[in-house]
Amino acid sequence: MAGVTTLAVLLMLGGPARLADAAPSSAGLKAWQSEITKVPQPSARGCFTADYPRLAWHRTSCAAAPDLPMTPKHSIRPLVVGSGNDISAQAPSGFISESSGTFENIVNVTSESSPIANAGPPVADAYTLQINTDFFASTACAGSPNPGCRGWEQFVYANDGSSGLVFIQYWLLQYNAACPAGGWTQFSFTGDPDIYCYRNSPGATPVPDQPITNLGALRLTGTVSASSDSATLFVGATAYTAGGSNSVNAAAGWTVSEFNVFGYGGNADGGGQATFNSGASLNVRTRITYGGTAAPVCAAQGFTGETNNLDFGTPAPSFTPPGPAVVFVENTTGGAATNCAAATVVGDTHQHTFAGLLYDFQASGDFVEAQAGSGFEVQTRKVSGAPTWPNASVDRSVATRMGTTKVALCDGKSLVVDGRTTDIQSEGALHLPSGVDIHRVGNVYVVTDQSGNSIRVTVNSGYIDVAVGLGSSATQAVGLLGNPGGDPKLLAGRDGTRYAVPLSFDELYQKFGASWRVNPLRTLLAPCATVASGNPSAPFFAGNLTDDVRKRAESVCLQARVTPEWLDTCTLDVAVVGDRAASTYVGLAPPVVNGNR
Repeated sequence: MAGVTTLAVLLMLGGPARLADAAPSSAGLKAWQSEITKVPQPSARGCFTADYPRLAWHRTSCAAAPDLPMTPKHSIRPLVVGSGNDISAQAPSGFISESSGTFENIVNVTSESSPIANAGPPVADAYTLQINTDFFASTACAGSPNPGCRGWEQFVYANDGSSGLVFIQYWLLQYNAACPAGGWTQFSFTGDPDIYCYRNSPGATPVPDQPITNLGALRLTGTVSASSDSATLFVGATAYTAGGSNSVNAAAGWTVSEFNVFGYGGNADGGGQATFNSGASLNVRTRITYGGTAAPVCAAQGFTGETNNLDFGTPAPSFTPPGPAVVFVENTTGGAATNCAAATVVGDTHQHTFAGLLYDFQASGDFVEAQAGSGFEVQTRKVSGAPTWPNASVDRSVATRMGTTKVALCDGKSLVVDGRTTDIQSEGALHLPSGVDIHRVGNVYVVTDQSGNSIRVTVNSGYIDVAVGLGSSATQAVGLLGNPGGDPKLLAGRDGTRYAVPLSFDELYQKFGASWRVNPLRTLLAPCATVASGNPSAPFFAGNLTDDVRKRAESVCLQARVTPEWLDTCTLDVAVVGDRAASTYVGLAPPVVNGNR
C-alpha cells in the first residue's frame, strides 16, 4: 500500500517522477505498472515506452500490426481453452474501463509453438496474449443492415518467435454489408455467408522477442475511455504501449473481459492453436476496473477464435477482491469442463455439492440434481443395488435441459437429443442450432450451452459419474447439489425448507430427498428405461460393510494413495462398484464439509 501512496504523491507533483529504489520489489513493480497506465500519453495515437521507476512515456517508432485476423469464436465450442471455451471476468455493474492479465504458479512450461495465421508449420515461441471484450452493441454498426451486428475489441501482444508487437484489433461482427471506409478489411468464415470487418490500431509498438519461458514476467493491459483506448504490455520493469483509434467505442459496452495465451492469429477456417509441452500448468489471473471494488462475476465463456491445447484443472475458479480478479487453473492434464462452480455425483451415490458438502444419497428413482433459473436443469435416474446391496444405489442415466434443448444419456449407452436417438462416435462432436454442443471422448460425454453451463458424464460398467458445471458464479442452483446461500452446512427442499447438516435419516429421504423426486409427467428421462423408486431401509456407509470386504476395499484405496478425507467414500465405492472406482478420488481436494459424519 505504501508503494501505491508514494506513486500517487509523485503523480500529483507533476512531471517525470523517479522512485528511490532502483531495484524494484515485487509490490513496487506492481504499483508502478498500475500507475503508469494512468499517466496520459503525449498523444492519443502513437507508440510509447516507459521504464521503472519513471512515470513518464517516451515516444518510440511504430511498426505495422500483423496483417491477419485474430478471429472471433465460431461454430462448435472445443474441449480445450479458446474458441468460446474460457473463463472470463464480468463486471457486477457498469462498464469495464481497464483490464489486465497475468500468469501465476507456472509449472513445467518449457516449450510452445503455433502456426502463423493458422497455416503452415508451427513456429516455436509464436503465440498471442489477448484481452478480449465481449460482443456488444456498438455505434460503429450504424451502417449495417443487421440489427445483430456487434462491436468487439482485442488488445493483443503477438510474438512471432523472433520479435513481438503490441496493438489493438477492432471488429464489426456480422456487419453483412460492404465494410466501412477507413481501413476496414472484409472477412468471412469458410462456408458462412456472414460478412465481418476488422481493422488494426494505427500503429503497433515493437517489443523484443519473449520466449514462452518468460510468460511469468508479462502483463497485458487494455484501457478504454469515451475518447481513447490503448494496449500495454509490461515486460518486468518496461512498458510498451500502443494508442488506438477507439473504433468501436468499447467504453460504452464492455462488460466481460477474457484474457489468455492463444495461437498466432487465424484465417477463414478459424483460429490457430498454441501448443504447450506435456505437463505444462499455469494459473490465469484476469483483473478488471469497472468503478467498484466487489469481486467480478465469473463467466464460463470466451470470445476469441484462437485456442491453446490446455484444458481446465481443479479447483474451480476463484473470484475475489482486491483487484478485483478471476483466477483459474489450466494445464495439459486437468480434463475438467469449463465452469464457474462445480458439483459431482459419483459412485453409489456420493453427492459433492457446489458449496463443497459431501453426503451420501442412496434412494432410487428420478431426482433433480441441479436447477439454475429457467434455462438449465440436470436430472439423474438412480437405480437400487439390490439384491446384493439393497441399501445402496448408483446413477444409471442422466438428462439435461439447456434452454429448449433436451439431452438424455440412457444407461450410459443411448444418446437421445430432443427425442431422437443420436449416435456420436468416439472423438466426435455435435453442434446444435440452439448453441448446445455435445462432445464424446471415449467413455466421456460433455454437453455445454452457450452460457457455459455443462454436464460431464463418465460412463462406467453399470453406472455413471456426473459432474455439473455452472456458467456463472452469479447463478444460484437448487436441487440435491444446491446449498442455500452457498452454505455447505445447509441443504434446502424444493419448497425452500432448510435442513442443517447432518440430516437425520428421515429428513434426508422422507423430506429433503422426497421434495426433489421428479414427477413422472415432467421427467427429462422419459426416453430411458423406467426403474423402481424407493428409499434405503437404513444408512449405508463403509462401516456397515463386513470386516473382510471393508479391509480389502480400503486396501485398494490406500494403494491408490487416496487421502484420508476420501477414504471411507472410496472404500464404499470399491466394495459396491469395483476397484476401478478408486481412481476417481486420487488427487481430489477434500470436501469443505463431510455430511456423513
